Amino acid sequence: MNFKNLAYLFFILNILFSEVHVFNRSNGTESEIETLSGITPLHLSAKDLANAFSSKIYENEERRKLVIYISGHKVKISGNSSFIMIDDKAYQMTQIAKIELKDLYVPAEAFINILKATILPGINFDLKKELLDIDIVKFNITGIHIETKSNGTIIKLETKKPFSDQNISSFINKHGWFYLTVAGAVVDTFTINTALTRGIIRRVESDQIGKTAQVAFKLAGEVISHEWYQSLDPYEIVITLRTPLGKVTEQHIDDVKKRWHLDTVVLDAGHGGKDPGSQGKYGTKEKDVVLDITKRVGRLLEKKTGIKVIYTREEDVFVPLISRTKMANDANGKLFVSIHANSNPNRKVQGFETYLLRPGKSEDAIEVASRENAVIKMEDKTGHYDKLSGESLIMATMAQSMFLKESEDLASIIQMELDKRLDTPNRGVKQAGFYVLIGASMPNVLVEVGYLSNPGEEKKLKQSEHKERIAQSIFEGIKQFKFSREKLLVGD
Repeated sequence: MNFKNLAYLFFILNILFSEVHVFNRSNGTESEIETLSGITPLHLSAKDLANAFSSKIYENEERRKLVIYISGHKVKISGNSSFIMIDDKAYQMTQIAKIELKDLYVPAEAFINILKATILPGINFDLKKELLDIDIVKFNITGIHIETKSNGTIIKLETKKPFSDQNISSFINKHGWFYLTVAGAVVDTFTINTALTRGIIRRVESDQIGKTAQVAFKLAGEVISHEWYQSLDPYEIVITLRTPLGKVTEQHIDDVKKRWHLDTVVLDAGHGGKDPGSQGKYGTKEKDVVLDITKRVGRLLEKKTGIKVIYTREEDVFVPLISRTKMANDANGKLFVSIHANSNPNRKVQGFETYLLRPGKSEDAIEVASRENAVIKMEDKTGHYDKLSGESLIMATMAQSMFLKESEDLASIIQMELDKRLDTPNRGVKQAGFYVLIGASMPNVLVEVGYLSNPGEEKKLKQSEHKERIAQSIFEGIKQFKFSREKLLVGD
C-alpha cells in the first residue's frame, strides 16, 4: 500500500470513528469508547464498553456474538440483531448492533437505557457531551426465592447485610398488592422482577426510589396475616403470607367438631429439677412458684369443668422442653398452657404478660425467649434444637398457623382475666420464639405471671392469695375460651 492510499485510509477511519469519554466511579478509572461517526443514532464499541466496565468478555467471531459479564450478569450481543440477552431474557434495542472491524457497535442510548433499567441503575449517558458515567451500584437486596406451604407462602429476599428493623415496613393495599419497603437498601430490580412466582404470588415488581428499595407482590388471593423477620445466616428478609386453609368437607365435619370439643388441657409448669429457672433476691425459685400455680389451675379445671388435665410435671423434676409438647400431643390435648415467672436485670420491672409462638419482634420479647430457651443447655441431647431459629422457627409457626387465631384469642382472654385480679402492670400479649411451644399441635400460649427479679413482686409471688388469684385468672381464661369455641359448633 503506497503512502497516498495509507493517508486516505487514515482519513476514512477518522471520519468513521470518534470517541465517548468514560468515567468509572466504581474503580476511579477513565477511558474512551469508540463510536461510529456519521451514523444516527450514535453507536458504541461493545469491546470498549466491556473495558470501561472492567468486565470479562467472550467472543465468537464466526457467529458475530459477544458476551460481556457485568456485575454478575451475562449480557449477550449479536451482530445485525436489535435484540440483546441479559441472563437469558431478551430486550430489544431501537437499532441493530452493527458489525465493524471485528467489533460490534450498539446503539448508545437504547443499549445504556436497557442496562440502566435492569442491572446497572448507576449508569448515566450524556449524549450532547458524549460522556458516559458509570457507578456500578453494589446491590444489597440481591435475590429472591418463593416457597409454598399448605397454608401460606414464604418469600426469602437475599441481602448482603442486615438492616435496621425501623427501616423496614410492609402493608397490603386494597388492590391486592403486598409492599415491603427497605430504607437504605439498593435492590437488584432485574433479578427480583424476573423471579419465578408461585403460591399466592402472581407477580413481583421491585423499584429503587432514591435511597429506598421497594418490592411489591401481586397477590392471587386472600392473606389472613403477614409478617417478616431478618435472618443473619444467611442474610435474608423472610416474609410469611398466611392464607386460609381449604374449606372443611362434609365428611370431615364430625372430626372438626371432635377436635374443638375442649376436653383435655395440658398444663406445663416451667423448669424443674436441676433447672430452677429465675431466682429472686429472697431466694424464691421460679420452678416452685409455677408448679404451685399450675396445680391450682389444674384443680379448678377438674373440679369446675370436668376437663381432663395433663401435667408435664407434677413434682420437682427436670423435663426436656421437646418432651413437654410431645406429652401434649400424645395425650390428644386441646390446649397447651405453659406457666413461668419472669426476670429482668432492671429490678424495677414488674407485671404479667402472655406470649405466642412467633419470632420475637421487640427486644424484651427476644430477651425473655432467650432466657427461657437457655434451659436446653442442661439437656443431655440438644440436637433437636440445632436449627430451631430464624427460618426454621417461621416454618414451625406456619405449621401451627391453623391454631394461630385461637392462640391469639386464648392469650388475650387470659391477659384480660389477669388484669381483672392483679394490681401489677399489664404488659400485654407478645410474641417470641419459645422452644417449649414448638410442636404443640393445638392452641398454645406461655404465661409469665410476674417478675421474681422485682423484690416487691417476688414477695407477692410467695403469697398463697396472690398465687390463687393468678390461678383463678388462668382458669377463667381457659373456661371462657372453651365456651366461645364450643358455642361455634352448636347447630353445625
